[in-house]
Amino acid sequence: MIPTITLAIDPSLAAHRAEIGYIWRTLLTGMGYGWREQPWDSERVTIAYTAGPAQPPPAQIVIHARPDRWANPAQARLLGAKQWDGYDLPLLAGDQANAQPATSNGTLHIPDDPIFAAFWLLSGYEEEQYPTVKHGYRDLTGAPMLEQGLLRRALASAVGCWLADLLQHYGLPPGLPRWPNGAELAATCGHDVDYPEVVRWLEPLRILLRQGARGLGAAVDVISGRRTHWHFRSWMELEERIGARSAFYFVARQGSLLEYATGLPDPFYDVQAPHFRALFHELSAAGWEIGLHASYRAYTDRTLFAAERVRLAAASGQPVDGNRHHYWHLDPHQPEQTLLMHEQVGFRYDASLTHNRYLGWRRSSVWPFFPWHRGLRREIRTLQLPTGWMDDHLFGQKPFNPGDRQTLLGELRETVTRQGGLLLVDVHDYVYDDRLFPGWAATYRALWEDLAARGRVWFATPATIAEHWRQRAAQIAAASEGLGP
Repeated sequence: MIPTITLAIDPSLAAHRAEIGYIWRTLLTGMGYGWREQPWDSERVTIAYTAGPAQPPPAQIVIHARPDRWANPAQARLLGAKQWDGYDLPLLAGDQANAQPATSNGTLHIPDDPIFAAFWLLSGYEEEQYPTVKHGYRDLTGAPMLEQGLLRRALASAVGCWLADLLQHYGLPPGLPRWPNGAELAATCGHDVDYPEVVRWLEPLRILLRQGARGLGAAVDVISGRRTHWHFRSWMELEERIGARSAFYFVARQGSLLEYATGLPDPFYDVQAPHFRALFHELSAAGWEIGLHASYRAYTDRTLFAAERVRLAAASGQPVDGNRHHYWHLDPHQPEQTLLMHEQVGFRYDASLTHNRYLGWRRSSVWPFFPWHRGLRREIRTLQLPTGWMDDHLFGQKPFNPGDRQTLLGELRETVTRQGGLLLVDVHDYVYDDRLFPGWAATYRALWEDLAARGRVWFATPATIAEHWRQRAAQIAAASEGLGP
């Protein structure tokens, strides 16, 4: 049985109906509640979302909307976070920083419109305030998200958690569980397969650049062939001991050193080679997922993008349901256009929305979600699995993420645990060897072993997690009425 709320939306907000319906559906789905939308003149509802000054219907909770923000979302600015009932919620310019929800005549009134704030973060308006640099990355220098550590606190899904607690305080039962078998959170890894085969004369130079003179022995080992990047079995054994399964994302477009030198950094391997075909069989037979690591320029041409998916499916003999872009390379000016392309190509999920430099959740959610397309004014049908940590955040990008590695990852873990979310991480295929990449695999191993020891974690492949969330969302929608455009 899915608990259901009744909700009335002020008709004066009709111009923003598509956006408002989307964020309410997204939040309530994450919370595990169905909905029954009621007319504004109803006798009584659970929640009234009012723009004022018209009197809202009798309600247990009245949320005061900000029509000015809905009319001009690009003008909103994030100042930081505010504490409401123990949750970190978004604080936007113009909010009453010290204001708290207040009860009047038995109704709880909520100021500052946290519903809009969740939409604003989830739709990418916050990140657009900052400059785009090489590869389409955002430079968050000086941003509250970075300076106050808010990327690691998932402010959008925090709004949903806080609202769910309020509903339970007013007598509703807990929502439909997010994860199977009583799990508090889900966890999975996607290994980007970038350099599984070393170039013997080139890789030693890269080792010396990373490690200096300390890497001389490892460089000699690579030249002699004693050390390689081919560690698929190593990752499988590590994860198997914990009871986990992950995905390996392969690039189907074969690049070259010449292209790399001229600014097209696609990997050099051929997924149709016999040893890759044998690898695909080994991975899939043991329960690991094979996904696409879309090439650097895949986002520029839907036909080529679709051909990459077809090529990998043919080589692997497996369906390719999921994707992550090489270099996180989406359309740098309109990422939603790339997200729409995922739907057009036919992916069930994507896992490309994160910051290359910064640890945490780019769209401020630890819950999977269907992204919003502003031009079409509808949600995109390819599910987004939010990635929280890439291995390089704590190594090559360490200056942007100061602090102890385990402490930073512990903060991610606690956010996911408290919000009942998904911890999806990106650990590259080639970083297993501790001589070549000191501490990289060990950091991942320690995090996964800690999660396993704590219990109540659902380890599954990204595709399995995505399919579970899609089915759960469909179940909630089928039990609900209203909130359409």
